[in-house]
Amino acid sequence: MIEQPPSNRDISSKVFSILNDAHGIKEIKKLNEKYLYWDKVRYQKIADLSPEEIWQTLKLYRSFNYKDVSFNNTHFKYSITDYIQKSLHEFDLHIGGSMGSKSLIPEADKTRYLVSSLMEEAISSSIMEGANTTRRKAKEMLRKESQPKNKGEYMIVNNYLTIKHILKHTDEDITAESILQVHQLMTKNTLDSVENEGKFRKQDDIYVVNTSTNEIVHYPPPFSEIPNYIADLCIFFNKDQSDFIHPIIKGMIIHFMIGWIHPFTDGNGRTARAIFYWYLLKKGYWLMEYLSISRIISDSKNQYEKAYLYTESDNLDVSYFINYHTDVMHKAFDALRNYIQNKQKENLQIANFLKLPNINQRQAQILKTLYDEPEVVFSVKEVQNIFQVSNFSARSDLTGLVNLGYMISIPVNKVQTNYARSENFLELIK
Repeated sequence: MIEQPPSNRDISSKVFSILNDAHGIKEIKKLNEKYLYWDKVRYQKIADLSPEEIWQTLKLYRSFNYKDVSFNNTHFKYSITDYIQKSLHEFDLHIGGSMGSKSLIPEADKTRYLVSSLMEEAISSSIMEGANTTRRKAKEMLRKESQPKNKGEYMIVNNYLTIKHILKHTDEDITAESILQVHQLMTKNTLDSVENEGKFRKQDDIYVVNTSTNEIVHYPPPFSEIPNYIADLCIFFNKDQSDFIHPIIKGMIIHFMIGWIHPFTDGNGRTARAIFYWYLLKKGYWLMEYLSISRIISDSKNQYEKAYLYTESDNLDVSYFINYHTDVMHKAFDALRNYIQNKQKENLQIANFLKLPNINQRQAQILKTLYDEPEVVFSVKEVQNIFQVSNFSARSDLTGLVNLGYMISIPVNKVQTNYARSENFLELIK
């Protein structure tokens, strides 16, 4: 599936000439910023070098900057380009710390944005792993806290509850037991065998397969070595190394390693992304709560998979995965910023509904939704989840809108009532 790079054993004399030339170094550095693999490098042009000589030059240049990291005596390496350095600076400014982009999200809207982003992350992460549903249907299920009916719906609900669980434990160190707990929460009622929920795999016939070609693209380590890998990963997560590694880079390596170790029969990707969130939240990158990286990964799943394959094919150089993950975080932050801008425009529209007599902020938002989506039906539980308020407050908001004539109540059974737009809604709004 991935073409193996040429050998670097017999290095051409041209390689050293390029590396000793200021212009040549500039060309190689420019090419390295994209951190291309051999399948792209072979089409590049630098002086009179052959593709193999360009690859040799690039690999030698990278070797000057490699840093090593080991798990269970397996040695990985990575290098930090100028692009990564610049990105880390931007992430420190905007995603972490006590200042900076806290002004990005208005205080009054934080709860609503957080609920929406948690749902988006849960839905995207699950859809990427095969959950068959629409985003709208999935959000409605989460807001109403409806009972999941199939494997895909369980995946989404589990993902949502797991992220909420992690948010309660971000200050804690991680252990093999807490990783297993995350996996158990994530995979409840979704695996072929319930015995595999929250358990490390006990067999070696688990492979990563290209579903379109049925080609095995990754053989994980033997199951007997999983405890050692996980133990080293927990130390890496909990303690600072003697050689400083930027927290975001560490988080990306943790994400990569869980996918590479493949410690579970299924649910490895979902668990890896959840642990990545846990680590960065623990390190103070508070805005991670609001970023949905899984939606970006889902939209570029082929690149996500290739980042793993490139790493394995090129002597465990994790830089390919780090480079890809950096792009993902940029896109996730841009998506959040655009989302907030759109919501702020909506707030201006909601302000018009606040001009109506006896309407509070939450009721104005409900009216805005009813205006935009005439067929929508609310429940008390859904309003509780949207606004993170008590059952009493949610019920009061809805019955208040019924009393004012904007909504009607629809009995579902002896205890549950739904609420929909009234026939004279538009007349009252006007």
